[in-house]
Amino acid sequence: MIDSAGRIRDAATVVLIRDAAGPSPRVLMGQRGARAAFMPNKFVFPGGAVDPGDAGVAVTAAETEPDRSRLAQNAAPALARALLAAAIRELWEETGQILGRPGVWPGPVPADWRSFAATGHLPSAEGLAFIFRAITPPGRPRRFDARFFLADAALLATNPDDFSRASDELAHLHWVPMSDLKRLDLPFITQVVLAETAARLPDLGAPETVPFFRNNDEDLHFQRLGGRGPLEA
Repeated sequence: MIDSAGRIRDAATVVLIRDAAGPSPRVLMGQRGARAAFMPNKFVFPGGAVDPGDAGVAVTAAETEPDRSRLAQNAAPALARALLAAAIRELWEETGQILGRPGVWPGPVPADWRSFAATGHLPSAEGLAFIFRAITPPGRPRRFDARFFLADAALLATNPDDFSRASDELAHLHWVPMSDLKRLDLPFITQVVLAETAARLPDLGAPETVPFFRNNDEDLHFQRLGGRGPLEA
């Protein structure tokens, strides 16, 4: 999203897959409202912009997770932690689903995290794999530099069919069989991410290189972010 200073906002998105190794893998999708300023009526993954409080949230992660150096390519090095935190927070806000482990927060809880903390969980990025990055094309009322994270629904600390604690930002939250996705109105980048994901199933780990669609005022540029290493907690 372009803020008052004209900058593109950093954002994080979660691609949750259920039954990845089964005969009918499913992905969690929701529909944006008809009056939404950004991608109205489109079916999307849960996600949104990084908030100021996300940078100060401690997120546990395993060594096999996406490394901070790759997340920070063409970005501020300190942004990696905020992106992981934002992905978990947005998933909670928009779906009521939790990626976390039981625990008590060690200090003051940022305002945007109070409802999450009230569930008795600490955010955890274990199993969250960085798989895609894309910048919204020019000419849109809002522009984002979005990172997409893939995870197995089995890692959820909540009932994957319970959306009772979701906000009203996304409607029609449901697990869509990947074979049925063509019937939905999907943004172009969402289609690309789903195609990349489907081609790698049942593997839900980080790819060797991460596709990066860079849209600027002149053209669409494509590159791959490479080099995997340990993610520091």
